[in-house]
Amino acid sequence: MSRQAKKRIGIHLATGGGAHTAVERAQAVGANTFQIFTSSPRMWRAAPVAPAHAAQMRALRAQHDIGPGVVHANYLINLASQNEDVLQKSAVAFRGEVQRALALGMEYLVLHPGSWKGLSRDEGLRRAALAIEHAVEGLDFAGQTFQLLIENTAGSDFSLGGSFEQVGEMIALLRTHLPVGTCLDTCHTHVSGYDIVSETGWEETVAQIEQHIGLQNVRVWHMNDAKAARGSKLDRHEHIGEGMIGAGPFRRLLNDARFDHCAFVAETPVDEPGDIEKNVRALQGLYAAGQPQDSRGSAAPQ
Repeated sequence: MSRQAKKRIGIHLATGGGAHTAVERAQAVGANTFQIFTSSPRMWRAAPVAPAHAAQMRALRAQHDIGPGVVHANYLINLASQNEDVLQKSAVAFRGEVQRALALGMEYLVLHPGSWKGLSRDEGLRRAALAIEHAVEGLDFAGQTFQLLIENTAGSDFSLGGSFEQVGEMIALLRTHLPVGTCLDTCHTHVSGYDIVSETGWEETVAQIEQHIGLQNVRVWHMNDAKAARGSKLDRHEHIGEGMIGAGPFRRLLNDARFDHCAFVAETPVDEPGDIEKNVRALQGLYAAGQPQDSRGSAAPQ
């Protein structure tokens, strides 16, 4: 089987009509992995997963070989908050996210680690880790392929996860309590100050990922071009190849064998009809463009 066939490339998709419909949408745009919200990302309350939808999700994914499945947690969740009301709501919401991901058979739940405003950074890290530990208490992960993925952030003031070192520290704090890894976002990595554009900068960045996180702990890459400059700390996503990162670094990442175990999921804007498929096709084309070519100009089997 070629690496082309095995490469997992997808995008964040809507779930109108039930979470299982995201699998049908993935198939329609040619994706073989996907990300969803299991509830409104900007509301505290969430409905449980309908058992029929969960069964349909599992059946459709098996039928079409679409996975891994990624859930992105609610944006309101701040497990480092020193406001007790926000912290309690965050813990309840996070536990619900984990429960819904498990019910759907999803492999990954991506979480922004939170804001440490009013605390020191180290206090924020410890507070978030303790809140996560308490939130998942009593949940059974045995026999599940589930992992919590801590996402790196754009590095704005008081935001946890703005460096690989902070992400690695969070993973270390959580590892004894639940399965945990990381999701790295290309836009966040770029605007937080890492050089992923130049070849030399990319090698230096990979070395830092290995040092602080471990390459095997990276399970998902969020594939987003950036509207803002490197080091700006402005989290503004752009279509693949149309932003400050450009197409070349995405081709390099997709074809870097050190990340062959990862899924690559776009969170690019939807400005016009067809934008979802456009960005999936762009990533697939960049992967193919970096592969050895046979005499007919096609990607050669690996």
